Amino acid sequence: MFRQSRTIVRKLTNLSFQGSWRSRGSSAVERALQYTVGKKIHGFSVTEVTAVPDLFLTAVKLTHDSTGAQYLHAARDDSNNLFSVQFRTTPMDSTGVPHILEHTVLCGSQRFPCRDPFFKMLNRSLSTFMNAFTASDYTMYPFSTQNAKDFQNLLSVYLDAVFFPCLRELDFWQEGWRLEHETPTDPSSRLVFKGVVFNEMKGVFSDNERLYAQHLQNKLLPDHTYSVVSGGEPLAIPDLTWEQLKQFHATHYHPSNARFFTYGDLPLEQHLEQIEREALSKFERTQPNTAVPPQVLWDNPRATHVTCSPDSLAPDPTKQNSLCISYLLGDITNTFETFTLNLLSSLMIFGPNSPFYKVLIEPKIGSDFSSSVGFDSSTRQASFTIGLQGMAEADTDRVKHIIAQTVDDIVITGFEEEQVEALLHKIEIQIKHQSTSFGLALASYVASCWNHDGDPVELLKISENVSCFRQCLKDNPRFLQDKVQQYFKDNAHQLTLSMSPDEKYLDKQAEAEEHKLRHKIQNLTDVDLKDVYEKGLQLLDAQNTAQDASCLPALKVSDIEPIIPYTPVQLGTAGGVPVQYCEQPTNGMVYFRAVCNINSLPEDLKIFVPLFCNVITKLGSGGLDYRQQAQRIELKTGGMSVSPQVIPDTDDLDLYEQGIVLSSSCLERNLPDMFQLWSDIFNSPNFDDEERLRVLVMMSAQELANGISYSGHMYAMTRAARSLTPTADLQETFGGMDQVKFMKRIAEMTDLTSVLRKLPRIKRHLFNLENTRCAVNATPQKMSNADKEMERFISNISGNRKERKPVRPNVVERSLDPQTQSAGSRKLISEPHFKPCQMKTYFQLPFPVNFVSECVRTVPFTHDDFASLCILARMMTAKFLHGEIREKGGAYGGGVRQGSGGLFSFYSYRDPNSTQTLSAFHGGVEWARAGKFTQQDVDEAKLSVFSAVDAPVAPSDKGLGRFLSGITDEMKQTYRERLFAVTDKNLIDAAGRFLGVGQQTHGVAILGPENESIRKDPSWVVK
Repeated sequence: MFRQSRTIVRKLTNLSFQGSWRSRGSSAVERALQYTVGKKIHGFSVTEVTAVPDLFLTAVKLTHDSTGAQYLHAARDDSNNLFSVQFRTTPMDSTGVPHILEHTVLCGSQRFPCRDPFFKMLNRSLSTFMNAFTASDYTMYPFSTQNAKDFQNLLSVYLDAVFFPCLRELDFWQEGWRLEHETPTDPSSRLVFKGVVFNEMKGVFSDNERLYAQHLQNKLLPDHTYSVVSGGEPLAIPDLTWEQLKQFHATHYHPSNARFFTYGDLPLEQHLEQIEREALSKFERTQPNTAVPPQVLWDNPRATHVTCSPDSLAPDPTKQNSLCISYLLGDITNTFETFTLNLLSSLMIFGPNSPFYKVLIEPKIGSDFSSSVGFDSSTRQASFTIGLQGMAEADTDRVKHIIAQTVDDIVITGFEEEQVEALLHKIEIQIKHQSTSFGLALASYVASCWNHDGDPVELLKISENVSCFRQCLKDNPRFLQDKVQQYFKDNAHQLTLSMSPDEKYLDKQAEAEEHKLRHKIQNLTDVDLKDVYEKGLQLLDAQNTAQDASCLPALKVSDIEPIIPYTPVQLGTAGGVPVQYCEQPTNGMVYFRAVCNINSLPEDLKIFVPLFCNVITKLGSGGLDYRQQAQRIELKTGGMSVSPQVIPDTDDLDLYEQGIVLSSSCLERNLPDMFQLWSDIFNSPNFDDEERLRVLVMMSAQELANGISYSGHMYAMTRAARSLTPTADLQETFGGMDQVKFMKRIAEMTDLTSVLRKLPRIKRHLFNLENTRCAVNATPQKMSNADKEMERFISNISGNRKERKPVRPNVVERSLDPQTQSAGSRKLISEPHFKPCQMKTYFQLPFPVNFVSECVRTVPFTHDDFASLCILARMMTAKFLHGEIREKGGAYGGGVRQGSGGLFSFYSYRDPNSTQTLSAFHGGVEWARAGKFTQQDVDEAKLSVFSAVDAPVAPSDKGLGRFLSGITDEMKQTYRERLFAVTDKNLIDAAGRFLGVGQQTHGVAILGPENESIRKDPSWVVK
């Protein structure tokens, strides 16, 4: 996976911290504190032992005596143990060698020579996470699991993969690039470029914002590795040779260039012993020349321009330019300076009270900040970027002037104290909030600094950094202003990068690829051409050959716990409103959710619900304007959100609950303030500010348009499903291509008065206590207080209660708890006139790759066959579709999912093919119907399904499935027992009854480039 360095405005710490869940005997934290500096353990020497009470962990740093490999262990009472090894990878060209190597090392190793052990282990373990990442200057291989035996199995596979890979030429061709006939078995068909990474990077750079971010980094840091594309520039990828790949591995994938990280409650000694025995004992120390030198600083600012593809979904087609100024800052190994600059960045750009938001976003010069905006510490020297996307070319000089003037203004006026306090409160929230993937977040958080020999433990001392920051502000009231003067006002190393659409951009890209292809072919002799054909057949033969995976370790189905842990909840009422209380170790946090159904909402208003949800907490309320409201939310909560929700019934595919979900969290001391904010939103939201609404509409429309190139498979699945169930139809309205195009139309309106008038109408139907139920997760000690505040909240908004009307004929009330009616009910709705039907939809979009989906209507969650379909989906993905769509087809990904909404959804992601992939979907069905699988295949699919079913749940989310969907622990246990009981006959039967042609109703969708054959086919609806 290619991980680009720049993202949307970065969070302060990128971490959500997880509290104590489990210990084996004595506490893992306490055991780790017993280590002493200098202690020798299995070839390693302890160099530091540090308690980090903020994060409930003990950090142990070690060095491997023979190779110099660095090691960090974070001992914590968390059962979701994680391992990661990262290498500093510093390419000097854009052939994508570290990215292709990341893919290829996972294709077989000395101990595990079968093809693709990485993907096979996804089905032979109970891992909670498995992947690999290529960043600009490092490559990381992490996995996590809650099972000790599984940890050892995965560790063996990962160690052998990275240190002793096969690096076969066939794997290089498959994963990287190759010349091959369009039809490999037909030597008369044209030669084309193929390869998984080749197609992945074409997909990556079909996103204009990611293209812009790549150019920004390359041009701001032009002197070394950051001047190239570590993921691979598509037209440079065919310049990479197999020999160069192997040489890069030899020089970079060595323990002397490695950093190991482990996390959790498993004993450190076991990890060290296995790592030493299976890998490090076989190496001697080297002196890898991989260090990244500091960028030579410029004497004068620079400016440059790039072009991109026009965006047919842009909110304003006449405003598709981007412009940013990026400043090179300090070395990221200076942890306190980095911490300070990160805070400073957030103060300058985050939220409507920040100076740059006021001068760039609110005047509506552009549609939104560029997604490159913010603080970036992923390179050796950090950077800060500010600028806009969706702006007119004529505003270029204006934006430059505004940025310079705003820097000057900040130097003079600084920031309000309340803004700083809101930011520090956000850090406190992030420290206390508990996540299920804390180990992975921690590994990612320290990766860049550690990669450049910074101290990863210093990064973890967040409270110390906060205290130091407060002291600096106390000692020097102009502390932040001086930083702005130093890093922005007086900094000559700044780059102004503009980007504009070129109508011929895609044609030029296609011409450049064709030129590259012709050049490659022209240099081939007849012998070479014959070799290309024979190698294509050789690769196809290898892909078609069943692999013996018996060398790989595997858990057994018997290793899975037969009974789920029970989550107790209390069901009651507050002011007549049903409330679910769930006592959990939430570390001083309170989590609130509410569901408000929209059964009474007129049909013409439903398309507006996502917009209403997006703006309702951002317009101001209760006497607070939107700036004051935003500040109050930051000071008193961990965020407040409202989102549309369509929840299918567990028993009937034609019943569903339609509504919105309110969600927020806060520190226990701020509970009254949080509920007061919700009371104000319920009682007196501000619907008078059309200018504020326009800003929010433009930002929302731009975000939706940007998201398609990254999440195109989700949009394809949503569209393919829309004609199959009423739930899916409404989901397309709320979050599919219909919603994207609707928001584009709203953004293009010159007068939003009519939209503004709809918001109070929607509010009257949504914020109605008769249609509401609530849930609270908090510590046992604070639950009584939460109950009181809930009663007060309901009392404050009791005016939002309508006289109870007779239940409509198409509304079914289903009790949340059959044992007591006090718990209220989910008000499910049916669509009597909805009839499932076939539909095939094609969206032509400016992408060089496709996103393809086919969906089949099957059965709901409680149906006897649901478990069989879940196992079947996982097995078809691993045993058939992966080979056909990724290995042979060259798509980045593909597979099938059985959803709780009763849909069996095939999909492909960044796929060079379209109708061929649909044929692969049908081939998968025939493969399953013919029973071309083994008992081992069935068992592996069960392991894979259980790894998702048994994924850890954070205290904040315990009981949430019951609250939202009505799925009780008893129902989960029944489903679990059905999964265990699935047989090969069940799978063959399910494939025949539900998936065969003519058996059930299908829907199909393709998002992708121009496709003449689809356009000529009258069975397709072309959008």
